[in-house]
Amino acid sequence: MSKNALVSFTGNKHISTEITLTGSKSECNRALIISSLSKGLVKVDNVSDAADTVTLNNILNNISHDSPHQQTVDVGPAGTAMRFLTAYLSALPGKFFLTGTERMKQRPIGILAEALKAIGADLSYAQQEGYPPLLINGPLQQSTDTVKIKGDVSSQYLSALLMIAPMLQQGLTLQIEGELTSIPYVKMTLDMLEEAGISHSWNDNSITIKPQSFKPAVLAVEPDWSAASYWYSIAALAAEAQIDLPYLKSKSLQGDSRIREIMVAFGVGTSKTDKGIAITKTGQNFSDDILDLKDCPDLAQTIIVCAAALKKNLTFTGLETLKIKETDRILALQNELSKIGVMLTEDNLIYTLNCDKLNFPDRVSFKTYEDHRMAMAFAPLSLLINEVILEDMDVVEKSYPDFWKDLQKAGFTVKEI
Repeated sequence: MSKNALVSFTGNKHISTEITLTGSKSECNRALIISSLSKGLVKVDNVSDAADTVTLNNILNNISHDSPHQQTVDVGPAGTAMRFLTAYLSALPGKFFLTGTERMKQRPIGILAEALKAIGADLSYAQQEGYPPLLINGPLQQSTDTVKIKGDVSSQYLSALLMIAPMLQQGLTLQIEGELTSIPYVKMTLDMLEEAGISHSWNDNSITIKPQSFKPAVLAVEPDWSAASYWYSIAALAAEAQIDLPYLKSKSLQGDSRIREIMVAFGVGTSKTDKGIAITKTGQNFSDDILDLKDCPDLAQTIIVCAAALKKNLTFTGLETLKIKETDRILALQNELSKIGVMLTEDNLIYTLNCDKLNFPDRVSFKTYEDHRMAMAFAPLSLLINEVILEDMDVVEKSYPDFWKDLQKAGFTVKEI
């Protein structure tokens, strides 16, 4: 039976603390794939302890590269691992059955799988067309050096292909169709490949990586800006806040570092320190502009819940990919925000908060839908609600295992119930 967290905050709501965040899951998962492709030439420093990264690291360390038998590779709920391994295993010699949780089997993989098949991968769907689990018989026999792929579904499809490109006989050119979602994550992949000695060219909608060898390098993983976003929300909802976040860089590879700019309107300022950054409570400065989150969709839940709590009827775009994440995050937000009287409505891909009936009950229970970001986005509401219950508290281990411990360090009370 899953454990729930009862979160509360008593006292003057003045938060002063230092929080050392785990390594970025996004950076680390890419670094581990690159390291494995380089056959150890590329080392990884500050490996994340996020459950998804632990899963990927264990898989990469335990795959046999010379087994004549089919190997089962189970990623559990790790979506990034599923996408990256689909490409990675296609490039390896061997037979693989790539699977995951029941929810993973509902998350589409067809765009990536069909792109791999188009360049010569021997890959098929074991159950439902376009979805995991997959049967992979590698290595792929490359038939073309160019493939077309949609850019508006998941940037992880592109990153998965880009990381195996240098080891393909003909290299690879990705021709991106439509608008590219989450550009910073594609740039992150290319920057990390470059650190490992792999060059690329990017002209208009085409990215080309020629066949080339990795060079010795150390990829140092920065702390996770996605995890930092919850502390920005806490600062916005607190009466006063001074929160130090060591080792975060003012210039980051991570697209979610955009939280610094977004949260200025919410009354949270960011300053550089000798150790990293500090965030402090300032004055709110909201505008009527539509907030486009297509480059940082993992921030959406944090920002939307925080705006709702501040009774701001904000409008958002760029949320299309939220429906194929750990859960349908749009539906999950609509369900849970309704418990505090807030509506999130959709009109032709434009999403608007209506907070006119916002109310804070004395006690409220929020479902998490097996989604780590739901738990962490709603937990800061305990600054405004006497008792907040988050169902399935262990779900945070997916990306931020120390979340509850760090909340307690900041003065929150967290009880298992």
